[in-house]
Amino acid sequence: MNLVIRRPRVKDVNQLKELFRLVITDTFHKEGIGHLLEDMKDEIETKNNYLNRDIESGGKDRYFLIAQDGDQIIGTIEYGPASELINQCTNHAWKGMNEVGTVFVHPNYQKRGIGNQLLESMNAALKNRGIKEFCLDSGYRNAQKIWQKKFGEPDYLLKDYWGEGAHHMIWRIKVREV
Repeated sequence: MNLVIRRPRVKDVNQLKELFRLVITDTFHKEGIGHLLEDMKDEIETKNNYLNRDIESGGKDRYFLIAQDGDQIIGTIEYGPASELINQCTNHAWKGMNEVGTVFVHPNYQKRGIGNQLLESMNAALKNRGIKEFCLDSGYRNAQKIWQKKFGEPDYLLKDYWGEGAHHMIWRIKVREV
């Protein structure tokens, strides 16, 4: 694999939007919630909007990094202002904090360390911008296991937030810890 991590360009937008659709659809099915078509559509649209905000602002409103193998974009990560969900669930205690999200890896490339490489690259980008901490959240069980292994127990555990047994977790992470 010839992995390159870089900023997206305008010509990458269509391929990135296809990656969002693919990874979100795959994730919903693996999580057993593939029937929630409207939620899936909303999640895809949110990621598309984040990407548009990055491209239009030159990385000021949202900031993406992409992982590319040859000509194929196989992963993404981004940061921007904490979501309204995080603000509500933390009683606005973290308002103004940056959130790292959209940590997506193409299903055919998962479990190869690409997500870790994206996270390390984002850590460097945050550090270069003088950002000392960020938050990260997940309602997906599989992602929660990864984040718990990497960052420990969440700062906020919202039991049954998405339904019985479907929790939401939010972490506050110091940049140097990554």
